[in-house]
This record gives sequence, structure tokens and C-alpha cells, in this order.
Amino acid sequence: MNYKILIVDDEEANLRLLERLFRSQYSVLTAVTGTEALEVLRQHDIALIISDQRMPVMTGIQFLMRAAEMRPRTVRIILTGYTDVNALVDAINSGVVYKYVAKPWANEDLQQTVKRGLQHYETLKSQHNLKQQNERLHVRLEIARQSIVKVFVEMLSIRDSNAPGHAYRTGNYAVAIGQRLGLEPQEIDQLSLSALLHEVAYISIPSDTLLKATAPNEKENLIVKPNLEWGLQLLASIPDFEDIASTIRYQGIQWDGSNCPEGLGGERIPLQSRIIAVADAYDEMTMPHDLQTSRTHDDAITYLQSEAGKKFDPEVVEIFCKSRSLGQIPNIEAEGEIGLTKLNSLKQAQMI
Repeated sequence: MNYKILIVDDEEANLRLLERLFRSQYSVLTAVTGTEALEVLRQHDIALIISDQRMPVMTGIQFLMRAAEMRPRTVRIILTGYTDVNALVDAINSGVVYKYVAKPWANEDLQQTVKRGLQHYETLKSQHNLKQQNERLHVRLEIARQSIVKVFVEMLSIRDSNAPGHAYRTGNYAVAIGQRLGLEPQEIDQLSLSALLHEVAYISIPSDTLLKATAPNEKENLIVKPNLEWGLQLLASIPDFEDIASTIRYQGIQWDGSNCPEGLGGERIPLQSRIIAVADAYDEMTMPHDLQTSRTHDDAITYLQSEAGKKFDPEVVEIFCKSRSLGQIPNIEAEGEIGLTKLNSLKQAQMI
């Protein structure tokens, strides 16, 4: 490969000597000042720089610091004929300088240093390319993930036109709680998706059974339980959705464990499941399928507080009830905070 290397030295004799030493193997560009060298860097993709340290106006290290900002993967070697230990050590430790070579240099040693420097350049380039490929792959996977979520939410609307609105509002309530609990961004993202999909597991359950005001009877449970399990398995079968399925599985378990034969309750219930339980209950009360049965905000808060420590995690209820922005969340459109905005931004990032 015909690498481009840049030699910078204010002494004409040294410049020509170095040019003759490397021009048979590489494409050699030269500059007599740091300013001139920076202009060369703007115009050419340089693999390696050899710069003298002692130059007027701009020292070699000062030039290489600016070169590192312009071309971070370019390998930088400095020639020094005097001792400035602190500056050299700082430059090497910070990554500004790959190697330093003392003057007068031995030609063979310098050639070997350049050869190893170009091998290092190839390594840096490969790492950069791999990082870019991984980032593009991550974006594509995230787009696919968000698209799957969008499809599921749209499927819910086929059965119940109110379902998407409920899903998005529940998601926004859950995110508000998670943020106040100090969850990490990755956890918030997982929480928002789990909340959006919290009814997908019920997608094969008949509407008249699912939307009835009372709890399912024993006969209806023979339909609900296997269909719920099928829905959970459907979610879990999608790559990276296993944790979402697990969160949804446990969202219906009461804090005191009274409705769980296995005795699961309290902090043994996943935190995200406990958050969604509160968010879902509040929206079901304030924006129910049958609006004639809706409760006011104050009535819904009173109910949540009365069930804290029984149905719901008392800490989650306390944090939710203290939120001052609850009234704004129902007005957020489906394309809002956790909706299609993220999907669109990901698609734009893929195009860049």
C-alpha cells in the first residue's frame, strides 16, 4: 500500500535527507512550518507524520496536538535534538506522540520506527472501521426493535382503538416514575418499551373477556391463562425482548403477593413490573375504555395510596403521586416522548 507520510522540519537539509530516505517506499509530502503542515493535513489523508520538535512559531508538539485533532488516526513521530523530558512524556502519555526519535538518528532505526508506526496506523484504522460497522449494526437493530414495537401497538388498535393511546400514556407515566427513581438511561429505555407492550401478551384473548369490568371467572381463566402464556412466549421469542416479556409477566402480581400462588411479592417482583403496575392502574382509572366509569385525578391518586403496600409498591406510589406533570402526559401524542421520535431519529442516523 502506498502510504502518504508528512515530514515537517524547518531545516531544509534535514527535510531533503528524510525525503530521500522514504520516497522510494512511500508518497512523501513536506512542510517547513507547523502552519504549512496543517494546510497539508487539510488536503491529504496522511498515514504518518514525522515532525521536528524545535521549530519557530509552533513547536513540534504544538503542531502534533493540532494534527491529532484534525486526523486522530494519523500516527505521529517527533524528532528531538534537545531534552525536554516533561513535554515529551506528557505528549506520549496523552497519545499525541506515538514515538520520539533522538537526533541525530540512525536511518535504519528510523525506517523501522516508521514501519511499525504504519502497522499501528492499520490497527487504528481497522478498529475505527469495526467501531463504525458496530454502530451501524446497532442502529439497524434498534430500528428493527422499534419497528416491531410499532407493529405490535398497531395490532392492538385492531381489537381496541383506545389501546394505542393507553399504551403510550402508560409508557410515559412509567418513564416519569423511572426517571424520578434514578434509573439509568438503558433501564429507562427498557421500561418504556415494556410499558408500551404491556398489553401485547393479551392480544389473543377475546375482547369481551379482556375488557369486562370484573375479574375473569374460573371458566374464563381457562381461556385467559394459556393465551396469556402464548403472548408472553411470542414476545420472548423475539431477540432482545426476553426481559420485556419477563417484566410484563410479573406486572399483575400484587405487592403483598396475595394473588401469586408461588408467594412472589414485595421487592422480589421486578422493579419495572412494579412501576408499570402503578402507571397502568392510574391510566385505566382516569382514561378507561368506558369513559362513564372514569375517575378524577384526585380519586385515582386516593385509590393508589389506599392500595400502597397491598396491590402496589408504596415507594413507587409515593413518587408517582408527588409528580407535578401527571396532567400533561395524556396530551402527549403517540409520536411523542417514547413514540416514533426515537424511531425517526434512528433512521436519520442510519442515513448519515
